[in-house]
Amino acid sequence: MDYQQLIERLYQETKPLAAQGKVASYIPALAEVPASRFAISLITRKQEKFQTGDHQMPFSIQSISKVFTFILAYKNLGAAIWDRIGREPSGTAFNSLIQLEHEQGIPRNPFINAGAIVVADIILSICKNPKQTLLDFVRTLAGDQAITFDKQVALSEKTTGHRNYALAHFMKGFGNIINPVDEVLDLYFHQCALAMNADQLASSFLFLANEGTNPFDQQEVLNPSRAKRLKALMLTSGLYNESGDFAFRVGLPAKSGVGGGIVAVIPKQLSIAIWSPPLNAMGNSIAGIEALERFTTYSGQSIF
Repeated sequence: MDYQQLIERLYQETKPLAAQGKVASYIPALAEVPASRFAISLITRKQEKFQTGDHQMPFSIQSISKVFTFILAYKNLGAAIWDRIGREPSGTAFNSLIQLEHEQGIPRNPFINAGAIVVADIILSICKNPKQTLLDFVRTLAGDQAITFDKQVALSEKTTGHRNYALAHFMKGFGNIINPVDEVLDLYFHQCALAMNADQLASSFLFLANEGTNPFDQQEVLNPSRAKRLKALMLTSGLYNESGDFAFRVGLPAKSGVGGGIVAVIPKQLSIAIWSPPLNAMGNSIAGIEALERFTTYSGQSIF
């Protein structure tokens, strides 16, 4: 398949759709990102690379980072992690407080904000230098040592993160946050402020297309069974409360972020990252979702 021709077609067809959305504004640093940015990057299991658009421009990956932190916690705790986090789709907004009280402070899944905050708490308990551990881990997955935190975004997150503070304190009241809330949220805000470009992002998820093994260094990130479970979580919960519609339309395990990025994988084949900042009402990239739907339609490739 001519992937370069395909992604250039997707770029031309779907970039205009971004005009229908709005760049995230509740985090001031994200509101400054030009809405016209658009990138597609694809990497195959054989490490063949195909890119178009602003694929070398870093952006804030936001909730996509929740996959990385979950892996660090999952590798350490194993099945015990499910004592503190569920694995069901939430059906509510990513920063909702509604379900937490009904479910005794146990977040529905690791990809809503409450779940990722619990994961950050776990990492604080198991790592001496959690931010550096996370950064080193992501750099290794992507095969690129240039990845870093955007300190301006992290500060902007902290300044406006009132709902996240509410979520953390609420869960601490139920005994599901162990470390000091300020320290937990400092890690959480920094993970959301990871700055990566589309090439790096696609590369960092390639291990999931390779049954859990990082193809750049041949080290096992997750065993095949756990990698399968992570992809299942991405399929059912990776796009907030639009995950079901995304699975219906696209049919790939994926994770999105309010920075406008979406990364998806086809097991045993490839990883693809798309960045277009304007979002729909659910907080997902309008052009990104449409590009991925057309990708699976034109290529005939999905997990179904």
